[in-house]
Amino acid sequence: MRDFHLPGRSPVFASNGMAATSMPAATLTALDVLRQGGNAMDAAIAAVAVLGVIEPQSTGIGGDCFCLYAPAGKPVVAMNGSGRAPAAASIDFYENAGITEQNPNSPHSVTIPGAVSAWESLLAAHGTKSLGELLQPAIKFAEDGHPVAPRVQWDWAQCEAKLRAGGAEPFLPIPKVGDVFRQPELAATLRAIAKDGSKAFYEGAVAADMVATLQARGGLHTEADFAEGRTGAEFVTPIHTHYHGHDVWQCPPNGSGLLVLQLLGMLRGWGAAPDGAMGHVRFHRHIEAARLIYRDRDAFLADPAHVDVAVDKLMDPAYLDALRGLINDQNVMANMPPAGQASPGEALLPPHKDTVYLCVVDRDGNACSFINSLFESFGTGILARKSGVMLHNRGYAFRLERGHPNCIAPRKRPMHTIIPGMVTKNGRAVMPYGVMGGHYQPMGQTWFLSNMFDYGMDVQEAIDLPRIFPRLGRVQAEHGVPPLLRAKLASMGHEVDVFAKPHGGGQAIWIDHERGVLIGGSDPRKDGAALGY
Repeated sequence: MRDFHLPGRSPVFASNGMAATSMPAATLTALDVLRQGGNAMDAAIAAVAVLGVIEPQSTGIGGDCFCLYAPAGKPVVAMNGSGRAPAAASIDFYENAGITEQNPNSPHSVTIPGAVSAWESLLAAHGTKSLGELLQPAIKFAEDGHPVAPRVQWDWAQCEAKLRAGGAEPFLPIPKVGDVFRQPELAATLRAIAKDGSKAFYEGAVAADMVATLQARGGLHTEADFAEGRTGAEFVTPIHTHYHGHDVWQCPPNGSGLLVLQLLGMLRGWGAAPDGAMGHVRFHRHIEAARLIYRDRDAFLADPAHVDVAVDKLMDPAYLDALRGLINDQNVMANMPPAGQASPGEALLPPHKDTVYLCVVDRDGNACSFINSLFESFGTGILARKSGVMLHNRGYAFRLERGHPNCIAPRKRPMHTIIPGMVTKNGRAVMPYGVMGGHYQPMGQTWFLSNMFDYGMDVQEAIDLPRIFPRLGRVQAEHGVPPLLRAKLASMGHEVDVFAKPHGGGQAIWIDHERGVLIGGSDPRKDGAALGY
């Protein structure tokens, strides 16, 4: 239990239904759907559509999504709503054009958005309400406007140059906190989707506007690419591992959920650190484990429809035990072995040459874990003006290196960072959860789960705890990491920077089946809230 003398928030308790999102208006939208008889899937899609309007730097219909859904009493299902590269996006084109690396603000970083296709497919399989009905709150916010929230404005203010370069003048000048921002063109597009379904997005005037916008900037996209994208979302088989008597579920590659399961496999062998949740040993172990696992991500993670991703080998307990053996509690690893290896001579694998997260639980026990993203803030910054669609930059994750598993190719999905999470026990969902934040997400999810299962925190405490992230050879520490702890990590060989931007934003709902209670948490790093009824 938190110290009530100090600033903070308590977990939220309810018994009938609960939603946790990164904006209060989206949380209330989800609760309205639940109270009107909708299920967790209905509520999640209504909420995420609202977030695409009122948190426009993070998400929207011009992006991608992933979902884990646990229907009450049934197995977890997974949806891959990530889009594919245009048919003309071959490595030959980039080599001939002299383009050697992706530019996050380029039309070449735009894959065909997958979110709308996924929303429609998810509702057809698991919803009880129509997409047209569920889009009405988002349409109203786009038309009437919504006051700009503090974290939204903070992110927005960092993107003025990007928005100007992307032709996104309607998003300029940067609004102040509390200014009401309207998106009439987006409202019209959402109204068209509400009437005619995903066809209104992937074909016709909206698709033509997106294609014309991209082609004017040198993009390879065609209307045929968008028409194919209408059926691009697909249900996939989730992957899982065991942790402290629970099963932790993730979407399979091309998403990064595999890293969560690998990291948990390494942490499982240690258990709680001797110096506690805020001790230097705990921080050091997690940092070092993440360095090894992200090394494997950069080497092997890709679209399994194009390359073989050795999921079973990467999750093999023997391999993860060997990786753990490389880490000592005194100092930083001087030299990591090559990817896929636990020592220089032991090759277990062949060598190779800003987001929103929300969760909902309904009165019947259905649990939804949902993540939707433009990738970086405002994606590419390229706005299709007539339709009001901001285009993401998920293709920035592709490599332009011939022979690399994640090398760009026609109709290929890029390595993806966004990952919803689900925890079950004895076949029943006990917690939809997630921690958004670009590359940080596998680190963030495992940090959160370890906070709960290794150190006994409740969902809100586990979300609140200060965060660190090893990135580009250094350790990015939030302001809340104490100076003495940062100094101790530095003495072990870590190069620690106090990072200006907080790491991600998370939500979680714990389902206490014994007492019939839902317990929710929402990240103070965002503007959101967990609420129930």
